[in-house]
Amino acid sequence: MTTTIALAGKGGVGKTTIAALLIKLLSRKGPVLAIDGDPSANLHMALGLPLTDTVGDVREEMAATVRKGRFDPGLAKQDYLELKIAEALVESPGIDLLAMGRPEGPGCYCAANNMLRACIDRLGKSYDYVVMDCEAGMEHISRQTTRDIDILLILSDPTVRGITTAARMKGLIKELRTQVGRVGLVLNRANAPPSPEMAKVIEEAGLEVIASIPEDASVAELEARGAPVIGLPEDSTLKRGVRQIAQRLGLVEVEAGVG
Repeated sequence: MTTTIALAGKGGVGKTTIAALLIKLLSRKGPVLAIDGDPSANLHMALGLPLTDTVGDVREEMAATVRKGRFDPGLAKQDYLELKIAEALVESPGIDLLAMGRPEGPGCYCAANNMLRACIDRLGKSYDYVVMDCEAGMEHISRQTTRDIDILLILSDPTVRGITTAARMKGLIKELRTQVGRVGLVLNRANAPPSPEMAKVIEEAGLEVIASIPEDASVAELEARGAPVIGLPEDSTLKRGVRQIAQRLGLVEVEAGVG
């Protein structure tokens, strides 16, 4: 059975970094489909993988071909999308990557997006884990790029404003048709316990704090060199924090030396 995990939050809270480390950790247990839901498409760099085509490119190409009357009537659109998504998939040992790319253009993409969802749903069933690094906010979830989510991790910086935004995101879930299981809060770059004000917002929103991760200075050094974040030392603060997330969620066993 596939476990689907989505990481959401406002911009600049470290979603991509934590997503990449979680993907790498889970790939030691089983194959992972990593979905980059951010139009800026940075997850491949964090994972040290190449990237050429995106799902957005596939959708735009098909829509343009259909508008111009050049689409082969003997080819089913669903089969075409399946083929093109397979071509856009970046394959590597333990981890395959699919980048969603740019959002919809000015035309109507409802039919194409419905078909894309079906393609991605079927593709995801071939993996033990699907981990989606969402763009800032809840756009991909609200557009139902993926239908059901087993675990939603909402990331925040250690501020009242950030946690309030996380609480609003949790509240939005009730308005969506997407089925979401467990919802957890991850505080990133948190060098001290939550202030009383932050703790009050967390309690009132009913947010479950999965992990509180201190700032990791070694991340900036890697990013300055353009090196994949998965190259962090096993004892780094951030890798330990991601192991804590996986352990708290029951994704990996709690044992000394798991890296």
